Amino acid sequence: MFNRTRCLQTFAAVASISLLAGCGLFSDDAEGEQKQIVVGTMSAPSTLDPAAAWDGSWELYRNVFQTLLSFPTGSTKPQPDAAQNCEFTDSANQSYRCTLKKGLKFSDGEPLDAKAVKHSLDRIRTIGAKSGPKDLFGSLERIEAPEPLVVVFHLKTSDATFPFVLGSPAASLVPPKEYPADKLRQDGKLTGSGPYVLESYKDGGEAVLKGYADYQGFAQRRNDGVTIRYFTDSAKMVTALKEKEIDATYRGLTAAEIKDLQSPDSHAKGVQVVENVGTEIRYLILNPKDPAVAKPAVRQAIAQLIDRGALVSKVYQGTAEPLYSMVPKGVVGHKTPFYDRFGQADVSKAKKILKDAGITQPVELNFWYTTDRYGPATAAEFTELKRQLEESQLFKINLKTQPTWKAFQDGYQNGEYPVFFRGWFPDFPDPDNFIAPFVGKENVLGTPYESSEILTELLPKSRREGDRSAVAREFERAQQIFAEDVRLLPLWQGKLYVGAREDIAGAERALDPQTAMQMWELYRKTSW
Repeated sequence: MFNRTRCLQTFAAVASISLLAGCGLFSDDAEGEQKQIVVGTMSAPSTLDPAAAWDGSWELYRNVFQTLLSFPTGSTKPQPDAAQNCEFTDSANQSYRCTLKKGLKFSDGEPLDAKAVKHSLDRIRTIGAKSGPKDLFGSLERIEAPEPLVVVFHLKTSDATFPFVLGSPAASLVPPKEYPADKLRQDGKLTGSGPYVLESYKDGGEAVLKGYADYQGFAQRRNDGVTIRYFTDSAKMVTALKEKEIDATYRGLTAAEIKDLQSPDSHAKGVQVVENVGTEIRYLILNPKDPAVAKPAVRQAIAQLIDRGALVSKVYQGTAEPLYSMVPKGVVGHKTPFYDRFGQADVSKAKKILKDAGITQPVELNFWYTTDRYGPATAAEFTELKRQLEESQLFKINLKTQPTWKAFQDGYQNGEYPVFFRGWFPDFPDPDNFIAPFVGKENVLGTPYESSEILTELLPKSRREGDRSAVAREFERAQQIFAEDVRLLPLWQGKLYVGAREDIAGAERALDPQTAMQMWELYRKTSW
C-alpha cells in the first residue's frame, strides 16, 4: 500500500480517516444552515486515474469508485459491493466468477455491467503504468464477460488472494466512455459509482465530494458530503484543527503533534484523538545495484547496528513500536526473524561481520528519503539512523532527500538509490500482501529481488489455500529468507490516529482493514 500507501505521515501514526459531513447535514447555527465537514490531510492524490496509482491516492478512490468486493468495517474478508456474489468455480482456485447487481450505473449515466468491469481491469494491465497497481494482477490471465452481468476471471495459477485484490482500490471500476482502454485519462476529472462523486478538485488544494444519489453498495452514508483539504505542512494542519478551520485530520500528524493533542494541558480544547491498531510498517530497501550494498556483509552489518527501540523512542515517542519482520503484528504468520538472527544492536558483532568479509574501512553509503507524503519526522528518523551507523565507526552515511514524492518515486523505480525507505499500508489484510509485492524481477520497489524459494514454492503453495488462517508456515519461512538476505529491513510498525473536533462522531469506524478512510462513517453530532 500504498502502500500504498496505506500514513500518519512523519509517522505512520495517523489514522486514515475521512471525516465527512453530517448525514443529512446537520445545522450548526441558529439559522439552520448546512455545514459540511472539512478534513485535512497531507496525502494528496498523485493522480485521479486509478490505473496509475498504487499509493495514498487510494484514500480518495475508496470513496468515489466502487469495486466488485469490499471490506466493510470490522471485516477481514472481502464482501460483495458492486457484485451480487462472487466465488471460485473450481477446486484449484483458478477460475473466479462474479455476478453483478442489476441496475448499477456510473455517475455519468453509463451502465456498470460486465463489459465495464472487463474494461476497467484490462486497461490497468494494458497501460502498465510504473506507478500503477498492475503487479497486483500478476496472476490474472484473461477476463471474460459471457453475460451482461457476469464476469469471469481466469487465473494463470492458483490464487486464493485474488478476491482480496478485487476488494482493493486497485480494482476501481470506471466507465469505458470516460477512460480510454490504452492510455490514462487526461482531463483532470474523475467518474465512478461509489458513495460519493467528485464535485470539484483543485490539485494540491482540496477535493469536494457530495453523496451519489444512485449509489448501490454496502456503504451506509451518514453524511451528504465532505471537503478534503490537502496540506504540505503538518503544523499548519494542526493549527487549522485547533482554530476550527477544519473538523478533523488524518495522515500527516507527527508524533509530537499527536502527543500535544492528547495532552490535558494542550491548547487544543474541544479536540479528540482516536487511536487505532495499525498495520502500517516502515522499512529500508537495500539495493544490490550499488557495489557496496551488493555485499551481503554490508547489509548484515547495517541490520546488526540499527537500534529500533532508540529510533522509536527518540523520533516517534511511543506512537510506533519496533518491527522485526515485514509481516506486522496482528497479521497471520507474524514472527520476529530479524530479532532472532541479529538480536539487539551490537557494534562488535557488526565489526566481525565486516572483518570476516575482508571489509576493514568505513563503508560510505547514500541514504535517500523524502518528507513529502511521509512527513517531517522522516528527516529526524534518518538523522537518527545516520547517528547509529556512524557511531559504530563502520559506516559513513550521506543523507540525500527529494523534495517531492513524485521525484522520490521516480528515483527508486529507476533503481537510482543505494538505500532508501518506504512506508507500507496493506492493499488487503493478508500476509501475502507484505511479502509478494517486494519480490520478483519487477516488484513495487524497482529493485529486482528474485528469491526462488519464495516465488516458486512458498507463494504458489499459500495461494492454493482458501483458508487464509492456514498459511502461517509458508509466510514464516518467507520472513526467515528476508532476514537471511537483508534486502528489506523492517524498522517499525505504527499505530493509527485520528484527530477530530469533539462534535464529530464515527471516527472509530472510519478505517477499513486497508486503513483507507471510509468517509460515509463520519457525521456531525446534532448536539454537544
